[in-house]
Amino acid sequence: MSELSDSGLSAEDAKLVTLARGARGRVGAPEGAALRDETGRTYSASTVSLEGLAISAVGLAVAQAASSGSRGIEAVVIIRASDEFTEQDCAEITSLGGANVPVFIVSPAGDVLKRATT
Repeated sequence: MSELSDSGLSAEDAKLVTLARGARGRVGAPEGAALRDETGRTYSASTVSLEGLAISAVGLAVAQAASSGSRGIEAVVIIRASDEFTEQDCAEITSLGGANVPVFIVSPAGDVLKRATT
């Protein structure tokens, strides 16, 4: 069993927070996301908003995992200002991860705002 940090996250989930914050911060995006797949590999992404192309941070992280051959998701972290877990988030995660994937919504400052499950 993994040791829990002060935030109540395991070390593996705390790593996802760091990756998601980094992805968001590099480009100043409104959201960042990171996920860990069934083999322990991690993927991180930020929202993409270009003329003619818009991809959510969660959607891009899931796409990266899928294009790398992942077949499932163990956990997801979403960095955003609100604690909202949207239907779109859930649909994107379940498209690869299936049911019962733990999702942590985390503030840009790194505070866990909400825990959800797909």
